[in-house]
Amino acid sequence: MSTTTELLQQASALFPDEVVTSAHVRHFDLPLGAGRFALITLDNGLDHTKPTTFGPQSLANLNAAIDQVEKEAGDGDVVGVGITGKPFIFAVGADLKGVELLKEHKDALAIGKGGHDVFKRLAGLAVPTFAYYNGAAMGGGVEVGLHCTYRTVSAAIPAFSLPEVFLGLVPGWGGCTLLPNLIGPEKAVSVIIENSLNQNKQLKGKQVYELGIADAIFEGADFLEQSLIWTAAVLKGEIRIERPVIDRGEAWDQAVAKGRFLADGKVHGAAPAAYRALDIIAAAKNGDLQQGYDAEDKALADLIMGGELRAGIYAFNLVQKRGKRPAGAPDKNLARPVTKVGVVGAGLMASQLALLFLRRLEVPVVLTDIDQERVDKGVGYVHAEIDKLLGKGRIHQDKANRLKALVTGVLDKAEGFADADFVIEAVFEEMGVKQKVFAEVEAVAPAHAIFATNTSSLSVSEMASKLKHPERVVGFHFFNPVAILPLLEIVRGEQTDDASLATAFAVAKKLKKTAVLVKDAPAFVVNRILTRFMGEIQNVIDEGTPVEVAEKAIEPLGLPMSPLVLLELVGPAIGLHVSETLNKAFPDRFTVSPNLKAVVEAGKRGFYVYDSGRPELDPEVAALLKQGDSVLTEEQVRARVLDAVAQEIGLMLDEGVVAEAQDIDLCLITGAGWPFHLGGITPYLDREGVSERVTGKRFLEQGIASVPA
Repeated sequence: MSTTTELLQQASALFPDEVVTSAHVRHFDLPLGAGRFALITLDNGLDHTKPTTFGPQSLANLNAAIDQVEKEAGDGDVVGVGITGKPFIFAVGADLKGVELLKEHKDALAIGKGGHDVFKRLAGLAVPTFAYYNGAAMGGGVEVGLHCTYRTVSAAIPAFSLPEVFLGLVPGWGGCTLLPNLIGPEKAVSVIIENSLNQNKQLKGKQVYELGIADAIFEGADFLEQSLIWTAAVLKGEIRIERPVIDRGEAWDQAVAKGRFLADGKVHGAAPAAYRALDIIAAAKNGDLQQGYDAEDKALADLIMGGELRAGIYAFNLVQKRGKRPAGAPDKNLARPVTKVGVVGAGLMASQLALLFLRRLEVPVVLTDIDQERVDKGVGYVHAEIDKLLGKGRIHQDKANRLKALVTGVLDKAEGFADADFVIEAVFEEMGVKQKVFAEVEAVAPAHAIFATNTSSLSVSEMASKLKHPERVVGFHFFNPVAILPLLEIVRGEQTDDASLATAFAVAKKLKKTAVLVKDAPAFVVNRILTRFMGEIQNVIDEGTPVEVAEKAIEPLGLPMSPLVLLELVGPAIGLHVSETLNKAFPDRFTVSPNLKAVVEAGKRGFYVYDSGRPELDPEVAALLKQGDSVLTEEQVRARVLDAVAQEIGLMLDEGVVAEAQDIDLCLITGAGWPFHLGGITPYLDREGVSERVTGKRFLEQGIASVPA
């Protein structure tokens, strides 16, 4: 019994629920009289919605297929061996469901070694090997192909990546070692580090070919047929593949240094995966593949047993699964059809909303505002954005014309909304203004129309309270920029009925947003947590801690931007408004910073200037600041901020603002861009012991976003 077989048998016992991938071997004669060929097809027996993965039994199946073709190659029965996937899917890597179950470092090490031992056999066959990337390929799916002699890629591939760093791992089945030796370190760093840290950016087939990962590219319709004709030509010597000579001098070191700079800019040293991957890439400079594989095994095992990976998998599952099946959503069959949308307001936010509804629903959208100039500007914005899409080739001329024809603007709400099914307001954030708007809309809109408010902090119940039919008002809170951030907080008012709520969720799904059901509580989820978070930062600054110390204190979390840069993005005036709203609701916990108030009154757009290209405290803002004499260290600031956030989350869960802690994390990931390696926030608070210190208990049970007990 081989060591590989033993390893995989041991690992397989830990993954009883693995969706097993088969490795079917078939034989045929290649075109051009090139000889007999063996083709391995990876297939889990399910359609393309259940991508093929590699768990221990799946690796064992591939290992057995390689046993067969190895003998055939040694006996001279085949001239080459290929590997491909089922329709639309090549393979998407390791089975992460199994990784979550691992409790011991040795078991994690076995997974790494098992994958290496199987994949590298492809490179050791007596005949050339070919990977045919026919569909989506990620992680181990990409890596199994890297072990082959040659690779082709389909032009139709929508997603190709090494996403491990994004999740808190390293490409541990050859990716960190083989890729830089194939395409050079600079391109490898871009694929492994930069793309992963850029919200898991995916490559298309053409990019895979242009990077040099694939040796040939063919159209999707007859991809395998063309790949086999090309294979025959390669085997007969009619096509020769020449790859660039890799610069193993200073350029290699510069590429790794660039990767460290990118990682510092994204995670600020807070998550180890990128740095472990870069260490392996740096060592791969000497071309010693086995040394690289051993380093990958060690890094993989260490990271699997670490908190960041568990949080990363947890976050990935939240977005991919919970985000698509919102907790507490009513029966979708109650939803009413939406064939026309009204937008009250024509400012920037309203115009962004109009564009989104138009593009996703492709129904008539009508904007209203208080004067014709504003209306024309709003419609003009939508038209200009459609022209940009046309210019980039994202839509064709006919569709651009059709979309433009669907968006209109009027002053008279009766004219615009008489046949609207869904009306959303995006007017000034003041209760009286919003109540007046909804009263005007109710007077002219049909009885079945849903009224949605994009309020960021005001009570939906109070907003609806003066209407004849408050049951059709629902909170529909988007995050800016609307086109980029996926979160949509759907707020149920005290009288919102199931049909209105179901319609809101159905619309959210068509808008391709991640909808989370939220109780009608001040500032809902994201703004409440961020305001408490920012409030503590502002408090320590007001009390005397230097701005740079307060900002630097949060770096170990690896957030996408510092607190005061975030405030600049949100807008100090909006931040002040939300803090005032929450101060009225919870005066014991939410303060209104006099310094923030002074910044807003002075008309400043933020705390920083960027004259040198880097953020520096604006001298005019520095002159406005009035600070006390209580100076805290970075550690003290961080503890105070995290304690405040943990307390607020505990209270929100007690109040039933959302169903579970998982919804808090889903909101922060999709609405505020908080990183996957934190798992949102609650896994981090659990891991650092903050949850228990503040609330007396963990937010998540041991084994959820952490190593099982």
